[in-house]
Amino acid sequence: MKRSWWYRFIILIAITVVSIVVVIPTVMDFNKESNYPVKSRINLGLDLQGGLYMILGIDFKKVYKDEVKSYARKIEFAMKDESGAEVHGAEIDETDPLDPKMNIVVADVANVEKTKDKIHEFFNGLLRITKENGNNLQIALTNNVKRDIEEQSVTKSIEVIRNRIDEFGVTEPEIVSQGNDRIVVQLPGVKDIDRAKELIGRTAKLEFKLVNDTVPMATIQSWLQKAEASGIKFSKEERFSDYIRKVNEFLKNDLPKDYQLAFEKSVSKATNEVELKIPYLVDVNPRISGEDLADARVLIDQQKNQPYVSLEFKKQGADAFEQVTGDNIGRRMAIILDGNVYSAPNIQSRIAGGRAQITLGQGDFNRTMKEARDLALVLRAGALPVQLDFLEQRTVGPSLGHDSIAKAEVASLIGCVIVFLFILVYYKLSGVVAVVSLTLNVLLVLAALVGLEATLTLPGIAGIALTVGMAVDANIIIYERIREEIRKGISNYKAVEKGFESAFWTIIDANITTALAGLCLLNFGTGPIRGFAVTLLIGIVATVYTSYFAGKLFFELYMDKVEGQDLSI
Repeated sequence: MKRSWWYRFIILIAITVVSIVVVIPTVMDFNKESNYPVKSRINLGLDLQGGLYMILGIDFKKVYKDEVKSYARKIEFAMKDESGAEVHGAEIDETDPLDPKMNIVVADVANVEKTKDKIHEFFNGLLRITKENGNNLQIALTNNVKRDIEEQSVTKSIEVIRNRIDEFGVTEPEIVSQGNDRIVVQLPGVKDIDRAKELIGRTAKLEFKLVNDTVPMATIQSWLQKAEASGIKFSKEERFSDYIRKVNEFLKNDLPKDYQLAFEKSVSKATNEVELKIPYLVDVNPRISGEDLADARVLIDQQKNQPYVSLEFKKQGADAFEQVTGDNIGRRMAIILDGNVYSAPNIQSRIAGGRAQITLGQGDFNRTMKEARDLALVLRAGALPVQLDFLEQRTVGPSLGHDSIAKAEVASLIGCVIVFLFILVYYKLSGVVAVVSLTLNVLLVLAALVGLEATLTLPGIAGIALTVGMAVDANIIIYERIREEIRKGISNYKAVEKGFESAFWTIIDANITTALAGLCLLNFGTGPIRGFAVTLLIGIVATVYTSYFAGKLFFELYMDKVEGQDLSI
């Protein structure tokens, strides 16, 4: 044999050995605790091992509304700090929900021009003044701001969800955007569906607000009775934060200026429903928020033997916390997460060091510990920039995935047996070369899936089946070209050589065309479609190598053994 043949043969043996070593953990079902040097396995998709599939939607109408309100408060603070002028937000015009407009009132008409100048100075390119009437100005977001909100909301939400899922412990989740207002989440292998949904859907908006204790509780209860009489009641089908928003919008004319209601809720252990709602009148604008948070950890209160969440602030947040507590000794500060008051302790002294804690009350230790861990998890992972609505949910049971794998194995076995028998009968001894090439093809595809940490789905298995079909087609093209050359009366050596040469560009052309389609599926598809595209593209590379280069190697060995005198094809 030529030296070049030995080089190619050594490369083939090395690739084969590495592939076998990599695939063994998957085939033998080794766990991660085994002593086998390779720990990686083929990751199974949602349809093969069960799990959760969700589509989350973003209501940008609400996002725009909240954003323009936020800018109105910033204008109010800017005018107060710069010139002491009193400016406050009034009603919001939602005639066009996609372009809400906020009316702001300037107390002194003489300050209207100053206010306009400050808007142009501080919020140039962010806000536009749409109307002016006496001491009233109407502001709205610019198109650039709305476009940035859309892009950042989806991108940031995907990042936060991924961080939360990573800490939750789900392997190989798929989180992708769908359009500009939807996010698709696939969690293969997740078992606690309700907990996963809770972690993903929580906005985790942490706020520290001062409590107004000057308003009697009887007055607050009368406001709540008024809201309840109008039909605003909390039901377990809606989010608690949505209920709080409805109450505050309904009572906006009754509540003192710059204050809103928040609630401390108690959940029944038996029914998991809200039993008790303790109202608090708190500042509209938080003194400290989750953006100032550096870390959140679960610790145990040694005296009460109950878990709590320890908070550590960044330097800026620590300084603000120290100043707020120092300036408001004797008042209560509510620690609020998504509108729910976790605690509202009295400020007894200035608190330095940038640390605080969230207590979760008394109760079952295990339940409280789980709640504390989930709370710390979402705080560390960050707050969602917008509220996500669950538009669609599909749960795939693990038994269905096992059934799919079993049926795929049977179908693959039957298909391989039929194909191999056809090749061996039709092409005789040369068919053995094709069978070996096809086996190598599947082995390389599986090894590549492990190496690339790709996820195998049912469409992915279909991609492997299509790969085998293309490999068979490539072998048929080569063998038929060899037969054509033999019919011309040339020697077996020359027939094999010319058969491979003439078939090469036909095989390349066919596979490039398929690869282009696979790249389009990979780029524009989602979920299972991408899984099919990945296996298809890997299979194309494996097909070209095994059918042409490995097949040619085997034929050269075959022709050398029979000295070119015999060719069973």
